[in-house]
Order: sequence, then C-alpha cells, then structure tokens
Amino acid sequence: MFNLKEALMLTAKGYSDLKKAIAACTLTNLSLMLPFLITIQLFAELLKPLMGQEISWNKMWAFLGFGVVAAVLVFLASKNDYKKTYVTSYMEAEHTRVSVAERIRKLPMSFFNSKDLTELTTNIMADCTTTEHVLSHIIPQLISNGISITLVCAMMAAFDWRMAIAVFCSVPVALLVILGSKSFQRRLSEKHVESKLRASGQVQEYLEGIKVIKACGLDGSKFAKLDEALRLMKKMAMKMEFGTGIFVTGAQMLLQAGIGLTVFVGAHLLTKGSIELIPLLMFLVIVVRIYGPIMVEFTLLPELFYHRISTKRMRTLMTAPIMEGNAEAKLTQWNIEFEGVSFSYDTKNAGTDSVIKDLTVSFPSDAITALVGPSGCGKSTVSRLIARFWDVNKGRVKVGGVDVKTLDPEHLMSYMSFVFQDVVLFNDTVYNNIKIGNMNASEEEVIAAAKAACCDDFIKELPSGYQTMLGENGSTLSGGERQRISIARALLKNAPIVLLDEATASLDPENEALIQQAISRLIEGKTVIVIAHRLRTIAGADKIVVLEDGKLAEEGTHDALMEKKGLYERLYTIQQESLGWSV
Repeated sequence: MFNLKEALMLTAKGYSDLKKAIAACTLTNLSLMLPFLITIQLFAELLKPLMGQEISWNKMWAFLGFGVVAAVLVFLASKNDYKKTYVTSYMEAEHTRVSVAERIRKLPMSFFNSKDLTELTTNIMADCTTTEHVLSHIIPQLISNGISITLVCAMMAAFDWRMAIAVFCSVPVALLVILGSKSFQRRLSEKHVESKLRASGQVQEYLEGIKVIKACGLDGSKFAKLDEALRLMKKMAMKMEFGTGIFVTGAQMLLQAGIGLTVFVGAHLLTKGSIELIPLLMFLVIVVRIYGPIMVEFTLLPELFYHRISTKRMRTLMTAPIMEGNAEAKLTQWNIEFEGVSFSYDTKNAGTDSVIKDLTVSFPSDAITALVGPSGCGKSTVSRLIARFWDVNKGRVKVGGVDVKTLDPEHLMSYMSFVFQDVVLFNDTVYNNIKIGNMNASEEEVIAAAKAACCDDFIKELPSGYQTMLGENGSTLSGGERQRISIARALLKNAPIVLLDEATASLDPENEALIQQAISRLIEGKTVIVIAHRLRTIAGADKIVVLEDGKLAEEGTHDALMEKKGLYERLYTIQQESLGWSV
C-alpha cells in the first residue's frame, strides 16, 4: 500500500500537518463554490422578466448579504489554508534540513569518500527546497482537488448525471496522459539532476582553485570545462521542460475539450427539453471554475515526479549507517593501544590495499609520543583511527582499555583535542572561533586561552578585537595566526588527550617559536601524540614510534633509536645534512 509518510520522508508531526493541510485545502475549494451558487441564483432571479415574472428585490438583497457572508467564509478558509499548508511545510523543511545536517555529522568519514560536497549541499538545500514546494504547492492541492472534484461530481450527478459525465469525462483521460509519461519524465529528470550536480561541482572546483588557475594561466582550459558543464545543464533543462511541456499541454488541451463537450451535451439536452436553463447555466459556470485548479495541478505534477529523485537521494543519505556507541562510558585512563590493527580507506580492497598493516603499538599516558616515518607511511591515519574518524578493518584501538568501536564518536572526541596542520576557521568572530573549543566557557576563560596560545597581542590589533569577523576560513589572518587560534581552541577544551598533526610544518621561525611556546602549555600533563616530519622538534619526546609502509619499524627514545642505526637514524641524519643546504 502506498505510504505517503514514507514516500515524502515526513516526521509524525509533518504527516499530521499534511493531513490538516489537505483538509484545509478541501474546505477552501468547497467554500469557493459558494459565490458561484449565489451567482447562479442571481441569474435565475434576473431571468424572471423573460419568463413573465417579476424580480424579487428582497431576494436580491438577501443574495447580496449571502455574498458578503460567502466572501468572509472564503477569506477565513483561505487564511486557514495558508497557515495549515505553507507555514507548516516551511517548518517541516526546516526540520528536514536540520535532520540532514545532524545525520551528516554522525556519518563515518568513509561515507564522504564516495560523496562530494556538491551532492551533500544539494541534499541540504535543493532537495529540501523541492520537498518544501511539493508539500506547500502540490500534495495538499492535488489530494484536496481530487476530494472536491469527487464531491462536486456526486452533487452534480444528483441534478443530472448526463451533464456530470460530460463535465468530468475529460479529467481521467487527461490525467492518464500525464501518468503515462511518468517514466519518460523520470529519465529526463535524472539526466537534468546529473547535469546540475556536474555543473555545481565544476563551479566549486573553479572557485576553490582560482588562485592556482590564475597563477598557472589555466583560466582558458579550466573555464572550458566549467562552460561545458553549464551548457550541458542548460541543454538538459530545456530538454526536460520541452519534454514535460508536450505532455502537460496535451493533457490541458484534452481537459479543456470537456468545456466544449459540456456545451454540446447541454445544448442537445436543452433543445430536447431534457434540462432547464438554470441547471444548464449552473453546469456551464462550474465547468469553467473547476477546470482552472486542475490545469494548474497538471503543470505541477511533473515536479512531483522530479521530487521522487530528490527523495531517493535523501533516503540514501538518511539510511546510511551512522557511527554509534556508548555515550555514557567514563574513561579514567588515557593510555592508547593498537592491537593487530589493519585498515584501508578502500573498503572493497581492504585486504590488498591496507594503509595500516597488523600494527601493534602502545602510547603511554601522561607522556609525549612522536609518530614519525616517510611520507605515506600511515602517521595521520593512526591519529584518525584513535579519534574514530574511521573504524579499523581488523584488530582493536583501545583508549584507557576501552575499544573505541564501543564508544560514541562524539563522546570519545570529548576526551581529545586536535591541532591540525590545515586549520579550519569559520566566517565568524575571533571570539566565537575560539569558543568552539568549549561552548560553555566564560569570556574570561576564552581570553585566557587566547593569551596562553600567544593570540592576544595580534587579536587586539584587529579592527574590532575579539569581535572581528575572520572571513571565509580565516582569510584575513596569516597561517601562524590561524594555527594559534586552533591551539587556543584546544587549550579551552582542556582534553586529556592531545593529537598534534604537523602543527608547525609550514611556519616561519618566528611563528614556529610562538606556536611551540603555546603547544608546551597545551600538552602539559596530557597524553600527547605528535606527528612530525622535522625530527629535531621531537628529539625530546618520551617515546618515538617509527612507521614504515603502515607497519611498526622501530620504537624507543631518540638516543636509543640513534644507537640502533635503523630507519630513524637514517631519516634524522638526512634531515641534519639538509640543514646545511643553501642557495
């Protein structure tokens, strides 16, 4: 059985509101028949002189009063219709957008390997907008019109079943034309959606890479791809509109043929004396009135078919498995252990394309452990597995003796602070960007964290101090300043586990000194894992773990590893020799 709630992906409240909207639209449709009934009675009274009778002015004044009452009833019904239909659909769309955003937040990072930002943005914005339009402009009107037409048809059949058939026989024929073209319209809609996603992806790539495009003089070739995608989108939009328009126009022509059929049947019955003039006028007025809304719905039905594609994408997103776990478990120890861990970003080839291979290693609590090794050896992957950005394919990652797979990712993250090489800042104030570390922090705590991260001096020099807007991804700040704000966040969070991923890799000496000073405050008394290419910066670590090709190569202190004359000693020697290089 067709389930409207499931088909439209509605909440219980949204489904309840939809039923109320349908009832409100039906009431509005029926109320709109009142003025026509009064008009017919007025015609009947005005035609009395032609039949040798006098006009009853008392009735005329009564009809005028009924007309005023009918106008008020139509207004009240329309007002209720708007509130129940449009306002509730906007609220449901808002809830859907929030639900999609919440779902995305809980999805594993592996999900994003198969999706790009363009498609997810389309899910939140375009698909929800389509749902909003369907809920406000199509479904309530379509169903209420069906109910209203059935009721009117029954009432008209009570007067004269022959005229009722003449009025409504073209409706199912026209509807079959629209429904018969559904599969054709679906194919056109799918191609149109694909072209829109491709064009959006090209626009996003073009804007994100504009610096490289300008620097390398690639504007011609790169713009050609964008131009091609935009032209394809235009072409597919025109194809869809044209293909849809043919069937919609054909259906409307068949529908309007009912007007001529009604006039023909009415005239035939009138000449035979089988119907009186007043009932005939009633049928002629109603046929013009009732076809208008139906023609409008015929133009909107293709959007209902188009909406099914949006719903399909939304359902794929909303049914994707999320990362779940215990959100109540209390961690009291901060040592981290890898037990026979293997992991691959490509889940289809996890056995043959592993980034981490049977890794067993421990990271002691209240100590600094450095992760080093050649590029691509899996250092950053190890930190991401600790934070459960991904789940391991084999083995276990344990924090304080608890398998991270059993913990809710957000609960686990509350025990960790990250400082990445690539800092992400939001288009908000400096103050709010720092406060993200702890939304319950006071203003004094935020400023204290900024001072500890060596941010306070440059923040005070900004136009509005802590209330200065940073621009998209902190575009108004230097790399070192952005990095210090990220450390201020981590200080404010004050988590017992700190993960530093190449936090000083691309900074100038002055900024590096300031950031190292800030980091020294951040890691005090914490379990710290440092990922670094500059081996001289981690020589004082309590433990150094050396990875090679996703496996544990060696581990120990700096002095012990240097004496061992293994991979670490070779990498350290190469870096020391490179320090003497000059132009």
